[in-house]
Amino acid sequence: MNTFNKEERLCSRKLIDLLFKSGSSFLLYPFRVSYLYVDTEHKYPVQVVINVSKKRFKRAVDRNLIKRRTREVYRLQKQTHLYSSLSGSKLLLLSVQFIGKQIYDYSFFEKKMSGVFKKLVAAVGTTETGKNEGDN
Repeated sequence: MNTFNKEERLCSRKLIDLLFKSGSSFLLYPFRVSYLYVDTEHKYPVQVVINVSKKRFKRAVDRNLIKRRTREVYRLQKQTHLYSSLSGSKLLLLSVQFIGKQIYDYSFFEKKMSGVFKKLVAAVGTTETGKNEGDN
């Protein structure tokens, strides 16, 4: 099930604002990841938005290349690393921002996204058990 459907993309302006206002985040170069659990029933456990800064990469070709590589790595690794470790009926809102200064190889993206998923699963695990959402 290595697909990336429209329902898996975070498009709702209201949910995006909520994610950036009250979500938690961490940095794993070249990605800044923001995440937030919401009590909403959804077909998929995660909705994601992928972002590349126009300020750093002026040419749309470069931004699109980075977004394509990030989406592809996410699509291939989400099932084994992310979906298998998430439990419950909550929806995880996820923002992956590329903050690097150059365009990297696909293998670099694979390695870093794997690290992002490990760190995210650990962070979400501590958020689910023990800590309240407001304690972040």
